[in-house]
Amino acid sequence: MGIDVGGSGIKSALVDLTDGSLVSERLRVDTPQPATPQACATALGAQLSEYTYDGPIGIGFPSVIRNGTVETANNIDPAWVGYKAADFFAEATGRDTVVLNDADAAALAEAAYGAAAGVDGMVLTITFGTGIGSGLLVDGKLVPNLELGQIELEGHAPAETYFAAKARRREDLEWDEWGSRANRYLRHVDYVFNPDLIVIGGGLIKNWEMFAHLLDEKLPVVPAEMGNNAGLVGAALAASGTSGTGGEAVRRSQSR
Repeated sequence: MGIDVGGSGIKSALVDLTDGSLVSERLRVDTPQPATPQACATALGAQLSEYTYDGPIGIGFPSVIRNGTVETANNIDPAWVGYKAADFFAEATGRDTVVLNDADAAALAEAAYGAAAGVDGMVLTITFGTGIGSGLLVDGKLVPNLELGQIELEGHAPAETYFAAKARRREDLEWDEWGSRANRYLRHVDYVFNPDLIVIGGGLIKNWEMFAHLLDEKLPVVPAEMGNNAGLVGAALAASGTSGTGGEAVRRSQSR
């Protein structure tokens, strides 16, 4: 099972890891406000009660996750900082649990089943949503916890406050206005990292045609093929223990 905890919603589904397809209905609930640990555990428990499933779960979480512990809280309640999220969710759900950064999860899914499948070299997955998530793979191996939404750009720190999809809604921007912002952000990221490929994902990917023409032709960008399911698919892949994430990316906690 894959679960994607975002700043605005929590999504879950059962995933067939042979091809990354969903084999159950995708359930979604609004992320509790405030999104405290107990509130998130309650929301997650309500979702899990809808499934007849007791296997391992993977959780993509909007924070830097090191050895299963939450280290930042940019788009989640600050009460999470210092929480051993993997242990906490394992205890709350009674299931073997893996927790990793949500954009890292999306990057794993795109590399395994989507737009980055079979691509060597450096691949960046950028997700535009409540914030800006970023996942980096080098020759298929995840480099975890790359927080490119937190950089300063054009005087905006963190940059995601100005360049994320949420800013388009908050400021009621036309697509060409926001697309210009996204283009400037991606040009900067491309200049710094020189990736072989940039995969663009997040909730707004369904509107790709509304802003894709505004992106520089020289940018090595493609839309995510896993769509808004990438985070939960990648989380399920991490839970399987076959994602090649490395020890720093996730921590498996046995249910107690």
